Amino acid sequence: MEKTSKAYEYFEKLYGKETAEAYQEYIQQTPKDYLRVNTNKISVQYLQNLLADKYRIFTEPVENFSKALKVISDENDLVGKTVEQILGFYYIQGLSSMLPPLALKPDEKDFVMDLCGAPGSKTTQMAEMMNNRGTLIVNEIDINRIKSLVFNLDRLNIINAGILNFKGELLSKVYDNYFDKVLVDAPCSGLGIIQKKEEVSKWWSLEHANRLHDLQTKLLVAAIKMAKVDGEIVYSTCTLSVEENEMVIDTILKNYPVEILEVNLPVKTHKAFTEYDGIKLNQQIEKAIRILPWEIDSDGFFLVRMKKISETEPMEKMQLPDSDIKIVKATHKEFLPYLNYLAEHFGVDENVFNEYKFIFKGRDIYIINKDWHDDNPAIFNRIGTKFGSLDKKQRITLHSNGAQVLGSAVKKFIYEIKDKEELELYLTGMKIKNSELATGQYVVKYNNIVLGTAIKTEEGLKSRFPRTKRTQKFEVM
Repeated sequence: MEKTSKAYEYFEKLYGKETAEAYQEYIQQTPKDYLRVNTNKISVQYLQNLLADKYRIFTEPVENFSKALKVISDENDLVGKTVEQILGFYYIQGLSSMLPPLALKPDEKDFVMDLCGAPGSKTTQMAEMMNNRGTLIVNEIDINRIKSLVFNLDRLNIINAGILNFKGELLSKVYDNYFDKVLVDAPCSGLGIIQKKEEVSKWWSLEHANRLHDLQTKLLVAAIKMAKVDGEIVYSTCTLSVEENEMVIDTILKNYPVEILEVNLPVKTHKAFTEYDGIKLNQQIEKAIRILPWEIDSDGFFLVRMKKISETEPMEKMQLPDSDIKIVKATHKEFLPYLNYLAEHFGVDENVFNEYKFIFKGRDIYIINKDWHDDNPAIFNRIGTKFGSLDKKQRITLHSNGAQVLGSAVKKFIYEIKDKEELELYLTGMKIKNSELATGQYVVKYNNIVLGTAIKTEEGLKSRFPRTKRTQKFEVM
């Protein structure tokens, strides 16, 4: 960042010359990668050893982060291209980005809203914290960014999330006094992530920050209206401008029934500003925190945790479409024939299916955990993850995502990948030649890990590994 940039000048005004110089020095360094380990699939220690042995990716644990690894060396730039990454064993995520879910602390008993969800780093983290149970609703305004959100939810086999495509500031017209926990990781000017996005320093301006202030305030107002009384809201940004942080919170405290709660996080933090540019702000705001990037070797961040202390005036309800989407239990008469077939063909104990609900959407069937609930399924872009699809004869073909969810419950029609050559064929969507197998559907495993599904025909075992997950660069696990 050039010292003459508006970003540098703002930072110097905010913190003083010495701190601004420290920031200037930090952003010239190469940013570090951090991995959030999906301990539902692999232990931290096992992943650390595996990455070192197979890929020469060397990591170290992060103090006070039980599920995080810091990448120390990645000689061949493989950390984003491993089979384990594609299968959701870990998520590449900035250390600062892991903090908002840790502050919100959702669990499987909570109804949770992630108001600005894509690309899914915090969403998937919260889903894991909820043990993939309960009700998690994820909103994203940008339909194109929903693709990355869906990819990451599927990659980590998240089955407690429904996806909305709404303007977040309007969602309080759908949900009033509804959620136990709401995360507002608001769109911002990015003044905290200049090390990773150096172009920010070229276009950042106070005018841009001020324009975002209005949207951020509206999103937070919607979050407060959607929260139950005594419900918690976490507001966070990856920017360091007061206009987008403390001044947003000051506006909220003047007009809405919330109080700021203390938050303890496992990194060095600074109190938020309670005076800025000659303006005195609400004293409660000092409980909010600021994180300086060079002090944790990650992004700069702002975070505040609030509690709703009394009811808010409801918005006029939005007219919602009638739903033709069916969400059924495993024992429902419409799903029972498919359940019986899958139980017989793959040797799955029928009781396993009782842990889930199933969503019929045209010829596609999706799977969600049995606890997930919403009264308006028609408004969702997607609920759960793809479980299977129906052919013209109304027979179900198990999807790779569904196979990964069932995991070790599958006992029959399993094909074990024999070597690296077969692994490459499968992961790139090709056929594995094998004349010994009976025709039909198979669940494909490698080293006892479910990769997905395949169909055996006369031509061979045809991979049904999802196109979105296919990769040309990988090593044997």
